[in-house]
Amino acid sequence: MIGGFLGAGKTTAVARLARHLTDRGTRVGLICNDQSSGLVDTVLLRSKGFSVEEITGGCFCCRFNSLLDAADNLRRASAPDLFLAEPVGSCTDLIATVSYPLRRIYGDRFTVAPLSVLIDPARAARILGLAEGRSFSEKVTYVYRKQLEEADLIVVNKCDAHPPALLERLASTIGDTFPRAQTFVCSVKEGTGVDAWFDAVLSMDSRDSRPLEIDYDRYAEGEALLGWLNCTVQLEADAPFDGNQTLVDLASGIRDRVVAQGGDIAHLKMTLDSRDGTGTLSVVSLVGNDGEPDLRESLLDRVDRGELVINLRAEADPAVLESVTREAVTSLSGVRATMEHLEQLRPGRPVPTHRMTQ
Repeated sequence: MIGGFLGAGKTTAVARLARHLTDRGTRVGLICNDQSSGLVDTVLLRSKGFSVEEITGGCFCCRFNSLLDAADNLRRASAPDLFLAEPVGSCTDLIATVSYPLRRIYGDRFTVAPLSVLIDPARAARILGLAEGRSFSEKVTYVYRKQLEEADLIVVNKCDAHPPALLERLASTIGDTFPRAQTFVCSVKEGTGVDAWFDAVLSMDSRDSRPLEIDYDRYAEGEALLGWLNCTVQLEADAPFDGNQTLVDLASGIRDRVVAQGGDIAHLKMTLDSRDGTGTLSVVSLVGNDGEPDLRESLLDRVDRGELVINLRAEADPAVLESVTREAVTSLSGVRATMEHLEQLRPGRPVPTHRMTQ
């Protein structure tokens, strides 16, 4: 499993590791996970040619049987040698509720790798007291820190976008605060420094994994402060438009409106698929209230239509997220927008199928 809080770079990491394995002749199956349907992650990973199953409606711990079903579906479809699973970005307690049950109930079918947890340096520096700036409330921060506490491998991601001095301080603080975990510094986007982490994941050595001591009431309260929104929109125009710039402008518009309403963005991800048969997507990611839209992948040409998928996670009322998203989409210049699907929610209390502590 490759975990970490919303916006840490999990999907990019899954894609990077999956490509690394595929290039070496290993067949991989990918499993995405979310609280609701209409995932950018699934669209993105399938566009890269990977076999992907999607589990919605709850995290792996609460949809454990669905996790087994997803693995079975992938096994029948593509016979993978290895599964890469990306849990919900607000989920924790994965050792006790996923890793232990897989090893102890289904050990004849699965060997479980160490749990990786990715972090975004800017967000981690604020939460760990190394930098000033607005951060999440105490209850959401509790979930964030619990993710780090249970990690076997902590990956300080996005080293290409932050100064070495900050990365060194962050790695040192993580080593002191969470001494059981191995710490790696890399950029999964650029592929810098990933080899050592990949080797640790593929060692399959999770013998020292330990379950968390966790207060499920605080955990549930922290998750419930997060608003979730997924939507799918059809865009059309009378003349070809720049789909890449449209996504960048839309991301800025949604961010500004969330901030104006007093919310804290965890992660905003969007894709635009022109459906032109090339398999290319425009992909934009934005992390935090002070983040700028990051155009991760680009359409090759102007388009006159496309399917837009928006995934927005923030510490805010889900109804506010719906309102600002509808307003920002409606405000797009030069295109007609038809909303096909929209879900907004707060995550429910986690109720694991299994929880094994020894």
